[in-house]
Amino acid sequence: MKTRTLVLGLGNTLLGDEGAGVYAVRALQEKHANLTHVEFLDGGTLSFTLAGSIEDAENLIVIDAAQLKDKPGTVRVFEGEDMDRFLGSNRKSSVHEVSLMDLMAIAILAESLPARRALIGIQPEYLDWSDAPTDAVARAIPLVCDMAMDLVNRWQREGRSEQGAGTPRSGDATGREWPPAVDSGIFQTAGRHGGGERA
Repeated sequence: MKTRTLVLGLGNTLLGDEGAGVYAVRALQEKHANLTHVEFLDGGTLSFTLAGSIEDAENLIVIDAAQLKDKPGTVRVFEGEDMDRFLGSNRKSSVHEVSLMDLMAIAILAESLPARRALIGIQPEYLDWSDAPTDAVARAIPLVCDMAMDLVNRWQREGRSEQGAGTPRSGDATGREWPPAVDSGIFQTAGRHGGGERA
C-alpha cells in the first residue's frame, strides 16, 4: 500500500545549517507522530536506498538547505514543475543534490514519480562544523513545519476530491517565499525571483 505523503528531510547535522531539513523533519515527527497518512523520514545526506520510499509515496515533500541567494532563514517552496526546474538547473551545485535528481530519475523510470511533489528550501548561513543550526535557520524551522503541513493538508483535500476522477495534476507551479517581499502582500511566486542554487 502506498504512503499517502512522504516528508523527507535532508542534510548533515554536523555541518550547521546543512542539517536544516533533518531538524525540520524531526520537529514534524515529534509534533505529528499520530498521523497515519504521513511518513516523516530523516534522509540524512541521501542514498539510493531512499528510491523505494519515494516510489512508494503518492505525494512527496523534500525539506533541505538551498542556496536561494537571499538572507539566512529565508524559506521558499518549489512545487511540481517548479521543483523539477530548480533541481535541474542547479544539479552541479552539490553531490547531495545530484543524488536527489538521480532518485527522481529512478522514480520516473519506474513510472512512480509522485504527481504531487514539492521542495521546501531554506537559505543557510553557516555550512561548517557545528552540531546546531544558526539562530536565523532555527527560527525558520517552525515556519517550515507549518508550510509542510499546509501542503500535506491541501494535497489530502485535493486527493479526496479527485477520487474516481483520474490522476492528480502534476506540476502545479506555486513556488512560495518567506519572508514575503514588501510589495507582495502575502507570498510571491518563486518565478519572479528566478531560480537559485542548492547549498
